[in-house]
Amino acid sequence: MLKYDPAVFAVGDTYEIMVMVTKPSLMWVRIGEKTYFDETCGILRSNREVHRMTVPADELNAAGGYTLCERELIRRQAYRTTSEAVREYPFIFHPVKDGEIRFFHIADTHSLSREPIRAAGAFGRMDFLILNGDLLDHCENAEDFGIVYEIAGEITHGGIPVVFSRGNHDMRGANTEIFPDYTPGRAGKTYYTFRLGPVWGMVLDCGEDKADDHAEYGHTICCHPFRMQQTEFIREVIENAEKEYRAESVRVRLIISHIPFTHNMGGEFEIERAIYDQWAELIGERIQPHLMVQGHLHRLSVNLPGSAFDSYGIQPCPVVIASQLEGKAFAGAGFILRPGKIRVEGVTDEGGRVLEQELDADV
Repeated sequence: MLKYDPAVFAVGDTYEIMVMVTKPSLMWVRIGEKTYFDETCGILRSNREVHRMTVPADELNAAGGYTLCERELIRRQAYRTTSEAVREYPFIFHPVKDGEIRFFHIADTHSLSREPIRAAGAFGRMDFLILNGDLLDHCENAEDFGIVYEIAGEITHGGIPVVFSRGNHDMRGANTEIFPDYTPGRAGKTYYTFRLGPVWGMVLDCGEDKADDHAEYGHTICCHPFRMQQTEFIREVIENAEKEYRAESVRVRLIISHIPFTHNMGGEFEIERAIYDQWAELIGERIQPHLMVQGHLHRLSVNLPGSAFDSYGIQPCPVVIASQLEGKAFAGAGFILRPGKIRVEGVTDEGGRVLEQELDADV
């Protein structure tokens, strides 16, 4: 019934436990004595390929595990629906704790799965995983959404948190409008904050990489107002700083986005400068992140403020472009946070290290 192991996505102060299934079923999770259903207004959902159970993060962190429960439907009808017996799958869960923290970043796999899974395995132990967009080439076929769950399930086995960010290729194809139903988000939005132990982060979604009226999109996108919404979202986060990035015990602040919005992309890809400049100003002056972790460029690089990559001199912190794709050769980036240091390692699907750099940081 479970097509892949669950993915435990971090969103706000919750986890969204999401599971792709092979047949219509009802699903819930049990944490200690509490039960959390995939339901809508008291009705358990069954007509879906991906189930979503939202649970309080502090409860799952304290419990250190959960039991996934599912009941296969034989026939759903107005009276006397028939179903199979309940099946239970226990999972151990490891919350992020203080001390040395290790995480791995994957983006731009463009429908490859085995290669990024091998790269993550070569990095070794990790406390959480970041999936940062363009895992698919496009959203033409909904069955391809399973790549997200194949990668997350094979790497984490439902046992550590996952941070998810949408990429611009995730906005292309006949089924792009339902992609958010298959992935985590804050009240249906693809931008949000998250908290993992001493790590606080913000996920931003730049949307597409060209102007809304570009012929390539055929009048199907409205990313400009979507980005403006995120400007207000950043302001809201700043207003709520004491419960967000200034909360007690936060010592690491991350910004995650697929597109590196402080960099001059050039030509038709250089868009929304006023909005992106405002994002950088708000983030730099108020949030003061330790790292921005991004993809999109299909390369691995660590870029300091004031470097050539900092096109407009607005980078609030080091920017790591943390995924490389050349044909079918893939490399992701592993991060190791130690007191006073952030180590970045580019790891290939063959286990090689193609980038090793250490940054001084007040973490």
